Amino acid sequence: MTAPPASSPRTPTGATGGVSPGTGRVELAITGMTCASCAARIERRLNKLDGVTAGVNLATSTAWVDRDGTTPDVDEIVATVEKLGYGARVPTPASPGDGTPAADDPADVLRRRLIVSLALTIPVVVLAMVPAWQFTNWQWLSAILAAPVVVWGGQDFHRAAWTNLRHGAATMDTLVSVGTLAALGWSFYALFLGGAGMPGMTHALSLTAAGGPDAIYLEAASAVTTFVLAGRFFEARSRRRAGDALRSLLDLGAKDVAVRRDGREERIPVESLALGDEFVVRPGETVATDGVVVEGRAAIDASAMTGESVPVDVGPGDAVSGATVAVGGRLVVRATAVGADTRLARIARRVAEAQNGKAEVQRLADRVSAVFVPAVVVLALGTLAVWLLAGAGATAAFTAAVAVLIIACPCALGLATPTALMVGTGRGAQLGILLRGPEVLESTRRVDTIVLDKTGTVTTGAMALTGLTALDEVDEADLLRRAGALEDALAHPVARAVADAARERLGDLPAAVDVTARDGLGVTGTVEGRALAVGRVRLLDELGIPVGEELAAAVARVEQGGSTPVVVAWAERDEVPQPRGVLAVADTVREGAADAVAALHAMGLRTVLLTGDHETVARTVAAEVGIPTVVAGVLPEQKADEVARLQESGAVVAMVGDGVNDAAALARADLGLAMGTGSDAAIEAGDLTLVRGDLRVVPDALRLARRTLGTIRGNLFWAFAYNVAALPLAALGLLNPMIAGAAMAFSSVFVVANSLRLRRFRPASLEGSDELA
Repeated sequence: MTAPPASSPRTPTGATGGVSPGTGRVELAITGMTCASCAARIERRLNKLDGVTAGVNLATSTAWVDRDGTTPDVDEIVATVEKLGYGARVPTPASPGDGTPAADDPADVLRRRLIVSLALTIPVVVLAMVPAWQFTNWQWLSAILAAPVVVWGGQDFHRAAWTNLRHGAATMDTLVSVGTLAALGWSFYALFLGGAGMPGMTHALSLTAAGGPDAIYLEAASAVTTFVLAGRFFEARSRRRAGDALRSLLDLGAKDVAVRRDGREERIPVESLALGDEFVVRPGETVATDGVVVEGRAAIDASAMTGESVPVDVGPGDAVSGATVAVGGRLVVRATAVGADTRLARIARRVAEAQNGKAEVQRLADRVSAVFVPAVVVLALGTLAVWLLAGAGATAAFTAAVAVLIIACPCALGLATPTALMVGTGRGAQLGILLRGPEVLESTRRVDTIVLDKTGTVTTGAMALTGLTALDEVDEADLLRRAGALEDALAHPVARAVADAARERLGDLPAAVDVTARDGLGVTGTVEGRALAVGRVRLLDELGIPVGEELAAAVARVEQGGSTPVVVAWAERDEVPQPRGVLAVADTVREGAADAVAALHAMGLRTVLLTGDHETVARTVAAEVGIPTVVAGVLPEQKADEVARLQESGAVVAMVGDGVNDAAALARADLGLAMGTGSDAAIEAGDLTLVRGDLRVVPDALRLARRTLGTIRGNLFWAFAYNVAALPLAALGLLNPMIAGAAMAFSSVFVVANSLRLRRFRPASLEGSDELA
């Protein structure tokens, strides 16, 4: 076993908490937020701190704070939030997959309060709606049932409203609290000091602001409280469902691991695993962390993390990722990354960061929400004054003003973007699609040109034997066996392609002796007593072996087909070596690349192949996958220039690449899509990361991003439309406060439910091409 250096402390695999390592970012869990106004207040106040850029996410109840340096410190940031009347704390480290539910799950608390409030509210509403059932002194029973609903059931609203009032602010809770308490207070005034408390009093339910001086609004006060509680409950439950994808991703991690130490195995918590430790993975077990196989062979199932359906065979020297599952065989793996450095942790961090950002369309909603509640309070007072001046009576004026307060709650605005982002990015993570942030969503809508790197993106980046031509009646098996035996002594990609193909087709290969590698030309040696030369045509020229017309024609055919020709020559006994055949070696096209290009074309996108290879090779690959435009012979540093040239011509460019030499082009493009099988530099430069190397994920990623953006826009439209349409109705006295409360609660539930539809997003390969829109 290879132990970590004695001078290096063990690096645990646990999470790092709320302060990101190596950065000035602080992440906080916020309590007490109920609407977009709350989030906007906290965000504005944090951004006033020196050297701070902050964002607040209502849906996840979190805030992130980026600092220029180490100040302000975490305590000062927490204190700033608490001064506004909200709770703030740095999340405690948690092990992925511990599955421990929160002790004070908001949905459970709301459920209990909702059940009691609903049981008390139903008879109050029924008595108010059916005059025939209004027995003597029914109004006093209604008061007894409604009071605990408003006071106890709505305690969170009143507590938050009082806290905000002390800080000179108003939020959605202010509207609900003032509206319900005003309705309850007016009703008690009418019961005790007016004529509403007289035996035999009856009145019918009105859907408008009509009513006499002795009218009571107990049904409105209790029903509004119950409706808002119901909205909060379904909202809390839906938010949890919206985050299920990310939680299920984290739950993939192993909880314990069998480590080899001092010649024996011992099971330890996964948090205690350290760099360099060797651990055992048995069939059916989860790989504990990222590492390299040192012993054994097995098939690895990564479907839960990357969406890749076919298990991949691995053996000594192969890299494996944590959270994947060994479906056959026993492995010994050396840990190469732990904790926050693992692939699973990076994916989870990327998803969480994407959910914390804001799309351009959300910024307008934030600006509106920041002034919305104070404006509604002013509008409600104005409504009250206008109705009184118009001589409509105090009851009608009061009813209209309360309806304005209740109908205007802007929680749907605050939930429109973050809930859609939570669901969309979580679903993307399940499919192996990682979004850098919501700004990416707008870019996907504008893109009209897709530039694809060739090697490692459209092709596998691995050379393979694609054909062979034997001359002078030479047996093809003899040609491949002898060439493979000689090439087996080299590590060059072309040599490996020939040797691997020979071994796969023919089995064991004979031994080669006197092997001499000729840099840039090929190799010479002896196989089965015959002197062999394998390599470029120039190798034969240097060795004085004549190149006949038949060989030249065969080489030309291979080159025209976009492959690299490898000539083979040997001597029979004491004869002069003669050309015996030509092997064709090429970088193979990725499976599904043609389907991916066809899907991009179906979306109305133009495709361009960008490569440093020879134009003949590039056009062969482009023709095979259906890409019409080819830009070949481009040096790595020129790829970004080619992207810029397309942009200057008016194109909005998305770049798909995988290598270090693609990083600049990915960053220069309007949208960068990095293949997750490529280099870290390319992944960091990309706006979208495709965890697996399947090119068919590219159109799926664009479709998911576009659909998420469409959901956000739909949410915001309906949230705005609801308020724009409902406020005038309430101000004109056309809405009873109870109906207003029901509509307000429905708007929030609708926004969350609409976002949850993204959970049903399926790749086009599974559901058909009708999704390519």
